[in-house]
Order: sequence, then structure tokens, then C-alpha cells
Amino acid sequence: MSLLYRLLTEEDTSGFCHKVSDALAKGWALHGDPSYAYDHATGKMRCAQAVTKQIDGVYTPDMKLGEQ
Repeated sequence: MSLLYRLLTEEDTSGFCHKVSDALAKGWALHGDPSYAYDHATGKMRCAQAVTKQIDGVYTPDMKLGEQ
């Protein structure tokens, strides 16, 4: 068994909520609190949320985490 980790990021829009909701629907679990930061380059707020997922098998760096 391996524990996978992803950091989801997006502008502060409903797109971010959909990205997190999609990960939760695929069995990922929230890890810690979300973060928000102002992106000076774009003039917009950005969000981040860490998620984790336990999988059978061994982690390898070539895994496409979003497909797990």
C-alpha cells in the first residue's frame, strides 16, 4: 500500500471547488486546511488544497496522480 499526495491549485473560482469535489469523488481525502494567496502576476486570488489517497501497490514517480 502507498499513500499518494497531490496539491490542487486553481484561481479562486467555482473551478477550484469542482477540482476538489472531483478528487473527493475519486476517493481522495482532504489533508490540512486550504490556502489562499494573491497572485501579483494575474491580479487574482489563488487557492490550494492538499489531498491524499491510499492505494494498493507501490508508488512510482511516473504515475499520473490525477488518474489514481
